[in-house]
Amino acid sequence: MKYHMLIGLMGGLGLTGCDDLLTETPDERTIFDAPLDGLTGAQLKGHLDGDEAFGQTFTVETGLGPVFNQTACLNCHPDEGRGHPSTNLTRFGRMAEDGTFDVMAEFGGPQLQDRSIPGYPAETLPPDATGISVRGGPVAVGLGLVEAITDETILSNEDPDDADGNGISGRANFVAPPDYLQPSSDKIRRDGKLLGRFGRKATAIDLLHQSVNAYKQDMGISTDFEQEDIFNPAVGSTLGDNVPDPEVSAETVRNVVIYLQTLRPPLRRNEDDPTVRAGEAFFSSIGCAACHLPEMRSGTSGIDVLSLKPVRLYSDLLLHDMGPALADNFPEGQATGTEWRTTPLWGLGIVGNLLGGTPFYLHDGRTSDLVEVIDLHLGEAEAARNRFFQLADPEQESVLTFLNSL
Repeated sequence: MKYHMLIGLMGGLGLTGCDDLLTETPDERTIFDAPLDGLTGAQLKGHLDGDEAFGQTFTVETGLGPVFNQTACLNCHPDEGRGHPSTNLTRFGRMAEDGTFDVMAEFGGPQLQDRSIPGYPAETLPPDATGISVRGGPVAVGLGLVEAITDETILSNEDPDDADGNGISGRANFVAPPDYLQPSSDKIRRDGKLLGRFGRKATAIDLLHQSVNAYKQDMGISTDFEQEDIFNPAVGSTLGDNVPDPEVSAETVRNVVIYLQTLRPPLRRNEDDPTVRAGEAFFSSIGCAACHLPEMRSGTSGIDVLSLKPVRLYSDLLLHDMGPALADNFPEGQATGTEWRTTPLWGLGIVGNLLGGTPFYLHDGRTSDLVEVIDLHLGEAEAARNRFFQLADPEQESVLTFLNSL
C-alpha cells in the first residue's frame, strides 16, 4: 500500500507510531507510484484493487507460464518506474527472401520467453534471427493522460514526408485491433487499423491492449480477453501449465487498467531554477522539442480528472527513424527496424531512485550517461544532436540539468 494511503488509513483508525513503520515521508517529487488527485471513491477503490493485482507474483499453482519472462508486473516496472536491464525482454525475427519480416513463430516468436516452469523447456533464440530487439520496461505512470489524448491531436503532428523541411518526419503506427477491443466512435481508422500509442514502437492501442499483451507474453497468463496460454513450439503440442484457462478474470485486468489510468505523472523538480529554465530554452532551440513535444492536451475522458488536462510528457507519440546506433532491425506493425516511438521524458530525473541509485536510459538500458544518450541520437535526431555538441560546456550542462528536472 502506498505511503500516504497507509498514513491516511492509520489516521482514520486513530493509530499512531508511524515511526515504527517508516522512518520518513518520501518526497512526492521523487516517487512514481501515486494516484491522481480528485478520484472518486469508486475510482480510488479500483485504483487500490488494481495496485494489488499489479503487484501479484504468479506461481506455477496460479498459472505462471508454461513459458514466461517475469513473474509479476512489478519486475519490469519496479514501483511503477522503468525496469532494470536484467529484466529486459527480447523480440526476434528475420527478413524473408520476399522482403517481408518473419516473426519466426515456429520458434516461439516474436517474443522470446526465456524462462519456464519446472519440467518444461524455455525457448531459445534461433541462430538465424536477423532482427533482435532488446527492450526494458518503461515508466508506467501518467498513462491515463496519454490514453486520453485524442487521435486528432497526435496525428496533427505527423509529417511523414517532411513537408516543413525541418528534417523531422514523424509518423503514426496503425495497428490491427484484437477482437476484444471496442473502440469509441471518435477513433480514427486507416485500412481498418487503429492508432497505436503505447509500447516502444507504438504497437498497443490502449491500456487494455497493453495489459492483456503483458499478461500473456511476459508472464504466460491467460485472461478472459486472450484465453489461451503461450507455449514452446519445440514441445510439439500445446501442453501447458495444467491450470485451467483463463487464469485471470476480466475484472482483474480492468482493475489493472484503471490503476494505470489513474497513476499521476511524475512531478517536476526545480522547475523555476535559472539553470533549468536556460537548459529548457536550449533544449527547444537546438531542435529536441521537435520530437519531444513539451506538452499535449487530453480530450474528454470518462475519468473526470483526466479530461482536458495539459499532458507534459515531452513526446509526440510518433515513430521516428533514429539511425543505425539505436536500430534493432525489428519491424513491428508499420514501424521499421530503425524507427522508435518518441519516449516520454517525464520522470527521467528520478528513474534511478528505484534502481539502486543508477539510472538506465534508452529502450534497452544500455547507458547511465545522458551525454551518451544524446550522442546515439542519429537519423532524424542527428541535427539536434550535433547542435547540442556545438553548445559551450556550461550550456550543455544546463540542458542536462533541465533533463534531470523532469
